[in-house]
Amino acid sequence: MIIELHLLQSFPVSNLNRDDVGQPKTATFGGHVRGRISSQSLKRAARVLFQKDDLRRYGLDPAEIGIRTKRLVSSAAGVLKGNGRPEAEVGAVAEAGIRALGFGLDERRKEQRLTQYLLFVGSRAAELLADYCERDWDRLAADAAARAKPAGRKKTDGDDGPGKKQTKVRPDKQTLDEARRIFDASRVIDVALFGRMIADNKDFNVDAACQVAHAISTHAVANEYDYYTAVDDLQPQDQAGADMIGTVDFNAACYYRYANLNIGQLATNLKGDTDLVSRATQAWLHAFIDAIPNGKQNSMAALTPPETLLAVVRDRGTWNLANAFLRPVDEADLMDASTREMFGHFGRLRRFYGDADLRTVAAASITADVDGLPEQEVVTTRHELVSRVLAATKA
Repeated sequence: MIIELHLLQSFPVSNLNRDDVGQPKTATFGGHVRGRISSQSLKRAARVLFQKDDLRRYGLDPAEIGIRTKRLVSSAAGVLKGNGRPEAEVGAVAEAGIRALGFGLDERRKEQRLTQYLLFVGSRAAELLADYCERDWDRLAADAAARAKPAGRKKTDGDDGPGKKQTKVRPDKQTLDEARRIFDASRVIDVALFGRMIADNKDFNVDAACQVAHAISTHAVANEYDYYTAVDDLQPQDQAGADMIGTVDFNAACYYRYANLNIGQLATNLKGDTDLVSRATQAWLHAFIDAIPNGKQNSMAALTPPETLLAVVRDRGTWNLANAFLRPVDEADLMDASTREMFGHFGRLRRFYGDADLRTVAAASITADVDGLPEQEVVTTRHELVSRVLAATKA
């Protein structure tokens, strides 16, 4: 079973997702330049909402939310220090612990003891790593001491010079079981939704239950820039001119956003816990409706919610409706025209491919007419839309 969300969201002056030179991201689609917001940016905006207190009303427990970090070793060292272990030893022992589990460290910043990759882990991962280090302290301390020997010592496995590929430890079965316990994500909602890939530790990979498209503007877009000046508040009155000048790039666009959630994959990732799957699904729906990237928001405050929403629950198959805008919308009322194009395209797909696989369709628009859909598929509130989707997933 799959849930699809199709959203039309118009942002005024904004730079929500910048490229490497600071301009709003773009893509050429249908032969025209469009505004673009990357899928990574949208997923980040949604995932951050999982960490906020307001989503606890949907039954989320902070222990069920993950963290993405390279600082797992230093966090575990802090736990070990709090347990009374010597401050001079905790960092090296925690580092030896993560190496023993088969993970490398960033050799370019050895003093910070960062892991080689960003790790997407449960909120208790640092505590569990510290627990493993406590139980195997003597061996890990000896390993740490061996690595700290001065130059000239005999090279050992896992001891690599700067710029060389690390030779990682291959954990034995008992240690691998410890690693699975520390990196277990079977009760971590956002890891189950967005997946996890660790290139050379595939035992810990999780297939994402959620897919997110890059948002594109429904119309052609040309980036613009704002020229600004700033004056020193303590500047003498007889001195004219600005003390700072610069430019900020921006655009204004109506975006089509698309995301889907595979309930079967979510259930697999969460080990069949039906209550957790239900709460994760509800959180996903609300978070993706509310997700707004935070780029340049302090100076532009482009905090506009979606105005047209289409939610579909289907047994199989997925329909991204971006081709509704292959020919860019060029009418003055972009939201009205974009809504008409999206629902029209959806209707044509239904007629050609059939709708036997569709369990539920729920559509709404704040400012535009919802034409071409049966009256029973039109809702008037967000609550009604979410409720219909959730009810369909349980039918």
